Formats: sequence, structure tokens, C-alpha cells
Amino acid sequence: MEKVRVGVLGSGDVGKVLAGGFIKLGHDVKIGSRDPEKLREWAEKAGGHGSTGTFEETAKFGDVIVLATLGAGAESALKMAGPDNFAGKVVIDATNPLDHSSGAPKLYVGFDDSLGEQVQRWIPKARVVKAFNTVGNAHMVNPDFPNGPPDMFICGNDDDAKKIVTQVCRHWGWGVIDLGGIESSRYLEPMCMAWVMYGVKSGSWNHAFKMLRK
Repeated sequence: MEKVRVGVLGSGDVGKVLAGGFIKLGHDVKIGSRDPEKLREWAEKAGGHGSTGTFEETAKFGDVIVLATLGAGAESALKMAGPDNFAGKVVIDATNPLDHSSGAPKLYVGFDDSLGEQVQRWIPKARVVKAFNTVGNAHMVNPDFPNGPPDMFICGNDDDAKKIVTQVCRHWGWGVIDLGGIESSRYLEPMCMAWVMYGVKSGSWNHAFKMLRK
């Protein structure tokens, strides 16, 4: 993928990991936050290719946008960023609709809708691709597994957008499995829960999915 400007909405571990991965590929990256000042240390370490800003500044900056907020915070972040600022842009949706209010994690949307579909509806002019939601942030960039490479499962309505996201995944050492339109987020988000529940049961978070073919 030729050099682009990448905007990352969300300043948690997922946002920082993916931002760092794009910087290592030579792209200029801006992380957006409700409080950009708290990212000063990150920006200093990132050097000339990294900067910070508000959600709106970040959405305007990026040619490619990564949505890396908590699932429950996605709608407000997109509204603050300004839906029109996503028009025509590839948006990588790495969010999951996780609800921890009762202790054990569960999904707060599913079966007949998904957070991925909601994101596409909230920014209808964007080209949303669900990706990076079925693995922990420690293994999102350059995953190293003995029986790897693992597979990144993606979905979205725009084939060209999925080709761009596929290039990113492969640069970082992933195989890619395309499940079709954005409605397949209904299956990828529960797939995150399978990843989470195995982690809870095993006490380890060093796992990823791989599709075997014959």
C-alpha cells in the first residue's frame, strides 16, 4: 500500500498498537482522543510520523481511519468526529459490542444486527471493513505463532476497501479470510467472544484463529 495518512480514533491499547504498526510501515498517523493532551508522551515517542488531535481533527486528517474505541463509545466518537469527514474513506472497524456490566463479558447486540452494521449506518458514506476484532492487541501486528500465520477474518460492503485492508493485514503477517458484506459482523463479533472465553478459561491470551483447508 502506498504511503497514506492514517487516523486512529481511540487512544487505548488497540489504538496505540495499530497506530504503531502503521508508523512502522512508513505512514503518518494521528491518534484522536477526547483528551489529546494525555497522548503527549506517545506522540513524543512516535517521532515525526505520529501526532495527536481531537476526533474531528483525526477524521479530517486520515485517508484511512481506524475505529479503535470501546464498542459503547463508538457512536459518540463518530458523532464528535463528524460523519461527513469519513466520506469515501476506508474505515477499519476494530470494535466489539462488549458489555462487562454483569461481571462476565457478553455482547449487547447480535443475531439480527451488529456493531459493524451500526458503524456503517452512522457513517453511511464511509467504506467500513470489520477487522482486528478477533484477536488481542498484543498480537494484532506481526503475530508470531508456532503454527502460524493466523488468519484475520474481515467483512465489508466495498471490495476495493477490503483489498486495502487485506494488504495491511498481509504486511503484518496475517492470512486473510473475507466473509462478505458488513452484515457478517454478526458472526465476527461473537467470534471475539469465543476468543475471550477461551482466554478466561485457559488464563492465557496468546491465541488466534486459523482456517484449515483441504
